[in-house]
Amino acid sequence: MSPLVRRSLLVAFALLPFFPASAWPVNTATVTFRKVFKSSFPEFVEIRVNEVGQGTYDIRQLDEEANPQPFEVSRPLAQRIFTLTAQLHYFQGLNLDVHRRVANLGQKTFRYEKGGEAHEVSFNYTINSVADQLLTIFEGLARQQGDLSDLERTMRYDRLGVDKALLHLEADFNSKSLPDPERLLPALDQLASDDHFLDMARQRARVLAERIRNPH
Repeated sequence: MSPLVRRSLLVAFALLPFFPASAWPVNTATVTFRKVFKSSFPEFVEIRVNEVGQGTYDIRQLDEEANPQPFEVSRPLAQRIFTLTAQLHYFQGLNLDVHRRVANLGQKTFRYEKGGEAHEVSFNYTINSVADQLLTIFEGLARQQGDLSDLERTMRYDRLGVDKALLHLEADFNSKSLPDPERLLPALDQLASDDHFLDMARQRARVLAERIRNPH
């Protein structure tokens, strides 16, 4: 392989996390979580993750246009997602819904795809402990991405609202609702080092970033 070709491949690989899912290699396995819950906020959540942690998210109201955005999860979390998926037999022939009257909690779907293989299962509520673990991860990722989007929005457009966004994020971190909090560090570090923001918010961001880096 020539140096030029090798360099081109390395550059393409480095950029891979920012490619849309349609650009992933055909044989890359993916797990997709989708939740549709009308009259809630948000009404639509779709998170897709592949085996190495590359993914997309689309969180919005149903009347808004689809707009998947790239994101990543850590390799250990991606491995956990696929381990749980394997324990659920890749959703093939799976029935997760309880067979009794339960309040509408939103229609949730897990989907596994690899090459030409695809299996999915939908449910409102389940008592399957493995499926519940997988659901907790994906709903946590949706919450985490929502917190990050709120923080980035306030940093850009509403500096006085930054501390409130941080308080919400901190509460979710304290309740262990965020499955991959290290992904928040770039925004927290940026905030902590930017003297355009209030000292109170900068200090809160600094402390939270330190807690994420050193959880014990």
